[in-house]
Amino acid sequence: MRIISGKYRGKRLMAPKKLPVRPTTDVAKEALFNILENHFYLQDVSVLDLFSGTGNISYEFASRGAHSITCVDMHAGCIQFIQKTSKELDMPLRVIRSDVFRFLDKSRSGTDIIFADPPYDMSHEEFAKIPELVFANELLEEEGFLIVEHSKFTNMEHLPFFSFARKYGNCVFSFFEWPDEDESDEEEENQEKSPLKIV
Repeated sequence: MRIISGKYRGKRLMAPKKLPVRPTTDVAKEALFNILENHFYLQDVSVLDLFSGTGNISYEFASRGAHSITCVDMHAGCIQFIQKTSKELDMPLRVIRSDVFRFLDKSRSGTDIIFADPPYDMSHEEFAKIPELVFANELLEEEGFLIVEHSKFTNMEHLPFFSFARKYGNCVFSFFEWPDEDESDEEEENQEKSPLKIV
């Protein structure tokens, strides 16, 4: 695992082999951060990293200057590795051991960027539950992004608040965001103007 940009650019980290993780590839990670840097000034954003695994994505945010990063994972070994690495590199990571769905159900604080990298073999219903909980509990800030990483065999385009997707090999990032106010107003206006259907 390698940090590809920022303060710790080129830094290689060796996670224990026994951890149940599948780190995001450098190619996909670099493409993701190119998108994010076109939308945000990363030094100013708050980040929530769900299913953190080794902390790969969180380290990248920290290296690029983000100062509010929360990592959530259920696996004790992953949590210990993130805590150890963040201490060694003096990174501002808040690390929480919790079931992600339970955490989302109870959380009420807004975040600019929420990144979720669940197991690729998770059920479609569980994948759909991530944006459902995020938007139902208003965990995403108004101009923020929820990004869910998944395989090319999972499709999230039909879900509410879906915005766009980017594919890199077998990896897909699905982006979700609040609709623009203008778009919402236009949609409501069109609904009001549309003729009633008589059944």
